[in-house]
Amino acid sequence: MLRGFIIFSLFIHSCVAVPKIPAAVPATKWLTLNGQEPAVVARGGFSGLFPESSASANELANATSSPGLTMLCNLQMTKDGAGICLSDIRLDNATTISTLFPKGQKTYKVNGQTLNGWFALDYSADTIFSNVSLVQNIYSRPSIFDGQMAIAAVEEVLESKPPKFWLSVQYDSFYMEHKLSAAEYLRSLRFRGITFISSPEIGFLKSIGMDARRAKTKLIFEFKDPVAIEPTTGKKYSEILLNLAAIKAFASGVLVPKDYIWPIDSTNYLNPASTFVADAHKAGLEVYASGFANDLSTSYNYSYDPSAEYLQFVDNGQFSVDGFITDFPPTASQAITCLSHQKRNLPKIGNALVITHNGASGEYPGCTDMAYQKAVDDGADVIDCSVQMSKDGMAFCLGSADLIPTTTAATTLMSRATSVPEIQPTNGIFSFDLTWAEIQSLKPQIQSPFSTSGGFQRNPANKNAGKFMTLVDFLEFGKAKAVTGVLINIQNAAYLASKKGLGIVDAVKSALTNSTLDKQSTQKVFIQSDDSSVLSSFEAVPPYTRVLSIDKEIGDAPKPSVDEIKKHAEAVNLKRSSLVTISESFATGKTNVVEEMHKGNISVYVSVLRNEYISIAFDYFSDPTIELATFIAGNGVDGVITEFPATATRYLRSPCSDLNKDQPYAILPAEAGALLSVAAKEAQPPASAPSPPLDAKDVIDPPLPPVANMGSSDGEATPHAPTHSGTITTTSANLGLSLLAILALGLLFAA
Repeated sequence: MLRGFIIFSLFIHSCVAVPKIPAAVPATKWLTLNGQEPAVVARGGFSGLFPESSASANELANATSSPGLTMLCNLQMTKDGAGICLSDIRLDNATTISTLFPKGQKTYKVNGQTLNGWFALDYSADTIFSNVSLVQNIYSRPSIFDGQMAIAAVEEVLESKPPKFWLSVQYDSFYMEHKLSAAEYLRSLRFRGITFISSPEIGFLKSIGMDARRAKTKLIFEFKDPVAIEPTTGKKYSEILLNLAAIKAFASGVLVPKDYIWPIDSTNYLNPASTFVADAHKAGLEVYASGFANDLSTSYNYSYDPSAEYLQFVDNGQFSVDGFITDFPPTASQAITCLSHQKRNLPKIGNALVITHNGASGEYPGCTDMAYQKAVDDGADVIDCSVQMSKDGMAFCLGSADLIPTTTAATTLMSRATSVPEIQPTNGIFSFDLTWAEIQSLKPQIQSPFSTSGGFQRNPANKNAGKFMTLVDFLEFGKAKAVTGVLINIQNAAYLASKKGLGIVDAVKSALTNSTLDKQSTQKVFIQSDDSSVLSSFEAVPPYTRVLSIDKEIGDAPKPSVDEIKKHAEAVNLKRSSLVTISESFATGKTNVVEEMHKGNISVYVSVLRNEYISIAFDYFSDPTIELATFIAGNGVDGVITEFPATATRYLRSPCSDLNKDQPYAILPAEAGALLSVAAKEAQPPASAPSPPLDAKDVIDPPLPPVANMGSSDGEATPHAPTHSGTITTTSANLGLSLLAILALGLLFAA
């Protein structure tokens, strides 16, 4: 046990800086009832990671949240009247009790509902504290801490001296039926250290009103589902809602599920806000909202960014709730302290670039005009175009040569599917087998990488929104929007030249020359490829920054390989797992690849960052902002390649991203391996083999083949002069017609 506390203390120390109070903190006007900053209320401590109300959950919540955190304990009572902290009146979902007492299951009627399970009131406090331990009660959360942490008594949480303490009394009527009194239990504590007491039962709140006023404890009335029945009055909560002024007589605030305030429709989009907050504030009631967690599905409007949801409740320009009840208190803290009231024109802190991956492809179909416009609106520094070629030589932007994932090709052109093992192991409908007119007949389609594994759809209302963009149009768009730079990603160049007679490198060069981006220094041009020979072909254009994409996972970058990269590129695009190793969703270690690349004067961009929590390690608190901080502030990358540029730019515009600045709160990087070390050794996942180092020979690609002439009489591709346009078929055809016209005129005059 002592070892566990020591390791945990080291974890806290490694992850959290001591808050520093600056000389002057500018006042921020909040639209809360009292004009003060909204409160962060941690439900059972950091229950998004550790079992609810465990000592570890409470310690981590205190250590990673902003000052003034409120710790919430849901009260349950044992047979002998002791108070313990657990949300559910049944213990079997959150503890080991069912395995210890397999015959202990009982059936009770609780507030009119029949419930089966193991109940605290059937066991003495000594039995529970001596035998039963906690488990994580949400299965998508870490299970490696199960069975290692004791159930917390209310007194234990109070003795840890949280800044504020909230006791939630959910089942007073039920306990009273069984001769247990929550009111008497509170009187035995003399209400000391209790800042808030909430309950969905009016009678209970009224019964402790005088004692609470004497102790200066705020009473909060909790609304349940609108059709549920309040035990004291027998009325539906929706009926009680109609007279908020009456609540003021026995409570100073109300607690409601978040959809009371921002309802969500059947398609999972936000409806207009209700007037609940305004009505409650008018009645003099504070409003607290519950149901916040980084790893629960919510409205598509938030683009899987939990900070965006918090900001919707406190920074919408119309109203602000007075506090949140959340399973992830650091995310709520950073939303309030660091990300709110942020002006769109704020400069970014530091030099890290926000580079898009197919535009803002987390919100619109990738590489469409709408994805690029959203990226610009969101403040992306560099927008990208992965160049594909049509059969008739049109260069255009799309995430892959296979049209199935990113267009509606599968619904109309499945008969055109073929196997191209040089590009991918599965069949596809490839752009180079279709004319530009055929491609334009399709609709773009948003790509949801986790729709199969986790059911995470992206913005279905705009699933097919936007238009395809040619490379020429993309470059003109980038110039017109005055972005910092454009990134051109060149794929499959050797295959297209030798097998399809398409000169993608020449098409890119021609388009860049025609756009004059090769003759100015205002906007940067990045040329990216996984083929070093492609990058070498752009060596003669000094203003361009060449980026080598290393698609394999590497664990080291020895000097010979770095020296070889330097011959072809000024930057690399690396996978996230090449910088931080991951095992079973835990960050297990940090490589020194960034440092090795920087020693060779090579910039490092990391990809691909996404908002869906299923793609984010537990160490990052299921929060894309913490992942950004880990790679930018923790690993020192020069840029992040993301499908959600709004999340990245908002982080970089926050003063909390500057770890050198004195401030009361900072968004800190995770320390790889620290969270895992808190678990018992036997519960930790087995150590995985380290990724291999990058070998210099892996950097070197064979020279690009010449562009083949697909019109040879023997049916085999033969070399011909490379083309220099994104519209090579039209150019070639016009040239052919001109030559025929000249020949015909010559014959006519000769006759």
